Amino acid sequence: DVATGWTETQAVKNKAQIWVFEALKEIFERMPFPILGIDSDNGSEFINAHLLRFCEEKGITFTRTRPYRKNDNCYVEQKNWSVVRKTVGYYRYDTEVELNLINQLYRTLRLYTNFFQPSMKLIQKTRIGSKMKKIYDTPKTPYQRVLESLFVSEQVKEELERVYERLNPVKLKRVLVSIQNRLIKMVAWKMEGKRRVENVSNFG
Repeated sequence: DVATGWTETQAVKNKAQIWVFEALKEIFERMPFPILGIDSDNGSEFINAHLLRFCEEKGITFTRTRPYRKNDNCYVEQKNWSVVRKTVGYYRYDTEVELNLINQLYRTLRLYTNFFQPSMKLIQKTRIGSKMKKIYDTPKTPYQRVLESLFVSEQVKEELERVYERLNPVKLKRVLVSIQNRLIKMVAWKMEGKRRVENVSNFG
């Protein structure tokens, strides 16, 4: 979410329309406020009749980035690193067990990121000669920005406050590390199995 930085992640089996569409619907249900608009990449997993029809039915504005301009989605791109890659890395996960485990990790990660990870927002950028001067606001978590928003209902804010009171960042971090270790072990096991097969093939 551009205004608050609220971030939701969901792993899918592949980029087929059906899986991406189902993932988006799940994300909509988890968001603490109504979705007013979607700005997607240009892939067919997003630009398709299913998602367009869904947005029209829900009154959601649907826009897309310009072709070959990834920076149009800079808010998402930066989260690909700070949230996704820093958590699950660049390993290849391609089994149903790994998919379920990653989504289990993401269910914990959303709480840890949105309630306890502050970030700064750029509020001013000025060019002085060859240098660019940037001014940022005070670091705040997405949760804090939601509470400050005039466009989020008091009911939603109260519900989020109740969730926040039940959370412990240390426990959330332990869960994240535990799942990360399980994923790494799975990758190591697959790589070891691949090496054994290659050694047998080379020997033959």
